[in-house]
Amino acid sequence: MTTETTGAVSAAATGQDTLQKFIFDNAAVRGQFIDVSTTWQEVVSRHAYPTAVKKVLGEMVAAAALLSANLKFNGSIIMQIHGDGPVRLMVVECDSDLRLRATAKLDPDATIADVATVPQLLNATGKGRFIITLDPADKVPGQQPYQGIVPLDGDDMATVIENYMLRSEQLDTRLWLATDDTVSRGLLLQKLPHHGGKAEATPVSEEDALDTWNRAVMLASTLKEAEILSTDIDTLMQRLFWEETIRVFDPLHPSFHCTCTREKVGNMLKMLGEEEVNSTLEEVGQVGVNCDFCGQHYEFDKVDCAQLFITDAPAEVLIPPAASIN
Repeated sequence: MTTETTGAVSAAATGQDTLQKFIFDNAAVRGQFIDVSTTWQEVVSRHAYPTAVKKVLGEMVAAAALLSANLKFNGSIIMQIHGDGPVRLMVVECDSDLRLRATAKLDPDATIADVATVPQLLNATGKGRFIITLDPADKVPGQQPYQGIVPLDGDDMATVIENYMLRSEQLDTRLWLATDDTVSRGLLLQKLPHHGGKAEATPVSEEDALDTWNRAVMLASTLKEAEILSTDIDTLMQRLFWEETIRVFDPLHPSFHCTCTREKVGNMLKMLGEEEVNSTLEEVGQVGVNCDFCGQHYEFDKVDCAQLFITDAPAEVLIPPAASIN
């Protein structure tokens, strides 16, 4: 593999989660390898999800970081599946610094097989929806987040996202994702719009650009799930593209981070309304709230709750809902 590097460092050498961008020499195809295993272990340690749920949610974590890394804006990408099966909701949020959090809501009475597929988990009657929200951090007054909503179309997460990208972004995208209890890795390839190649290089014909795309996809399609789970991303890149000339960029480092705060939880209680909050206070004497993402517990007694409703300041709208009352 011939590479031009801008300072890429081995993921194994840093001990950090790593997202590694690269581009083929003729600028026809760009790609990203990702290893978010440490972040994924942070998510898993906070929830006791069934095996099949962990597989899908872990693949969503890797995919959200891969898509976020290509966004050129200051804000968050929120990937959601609203399901109509035993899994009601899956949410992964990734900001522009590649800080991630994830959660899932299940039917409490459901029994979920270890080998359950995406349709079995989330699209039992064909009403599942896949949603991507782009939420700018510096919104101007009245600005709404961009949201794309499509039917949940695909037997696995990679196919669901590929279909979304083709339908909503008109961008040829291929994904290879793999997750178990401790590892979450993936590869993204995208066919770039044909502009005749780099200005400083020999122009690339549309035929040559398409050939590069087909060759890259063919090579990546040799990857097996077990190989992705057992092999670091530096080695995977060498194995797949050793005959190609690619440019490798500085690595990025995703991490787990939850944005919940006591103030945000208080705002959520204000949205519920004084009557409902007072009803809970009468029953149990205090309101306890657990963050669905990180598990942080917040408690509000009668004095705390009274102070919430003294001011007329508007409550923040949380996207997505980040806590549940217990």
